[in-house]
Amino acid sequence: MLLSESESEYKLSLTHQPKKSTLIKNTSAILVTNLSKYVGEGANKIEILNGLNLQVAQGESLAIVGSSGSGKSTLLALLAGLDVPTSGAVEIGGQPFSALDEDARAAMRGGQMGFVFQSFQLLPTMTALENVMLPMQLANKKDAKQLAIETLEKVGLAERLQHYPKQLSGGEQQRVAIARAFAPQPAILFADEPTGNLDIATGERIIELLFSLNQAANTTLILVTHDVQLAQRCGRTLTLQHGQLSAI
Repeated sequence: MLLSESESEYKLSLTHQPKKSTLIKNTSAILVTNLSKYVGEGANKIEILNGLNLQVAQGESLAIVGSSGSGKSTLLALLAGLDVPTSGAVEIGGQPFSALDEDARAAMRGGQMGFVFQSFQLLPTMTALENVMLPMQLANKKDAKQLAIETLEKVGLAERLQHYPKQLSGGEQQRVAIARAFAPQPAILFADEPTGNLDIATGERIIELLFSLNQAANTTLILVTHDVQLAQRCGRTLTLQHGQLSAI
């Protein structure tokens, strides 16, 4: 399966050793000002986002919906620092983020953010336990193994610690991915179509798991989805259309 640009950047970030991360201050989790993203030049220039503004409070759950190709995944990548805007700014916890270099953005990602992707993004040569441990090991967390075990137990995979991704069902793989995202106790969790590769019944269980963990951790949750049921579980839903966000 081909990876999206944001997924590829995230996979690279798993092996990137960041510098010491900067702590998020007690303020809005995310503040976006006049954010624009263009690709190409001249007659080939394509406008994806155009002067977009957004404020997300700490602990808020936000769903971003829109048609395919509207720029939802691009926006998520910009918020997470996996891509940089053409113009405008993203602040994380009151601190400049989009203007930082890749090392500094990686440091904040590694210390403050978690990710759940539609295609799971598990490393096939690592067990479920090793996949969950990896981001914490790269961040030099001394209790990485214990945190990974405890989180996998919370998602109902205590008996699957030593299983490889190919030995797990799609729903189990997504639960491993959710455990990997939550285990480091991030301040912000990004989810890109987290139920997109799952059947309806499994998707419903993943939704319940995602929100129960999010509520317990008071994590700021920002997700993009086509799943109406998933979007309705969030405290706020915005539509991305013509490069702008609007309330439903």
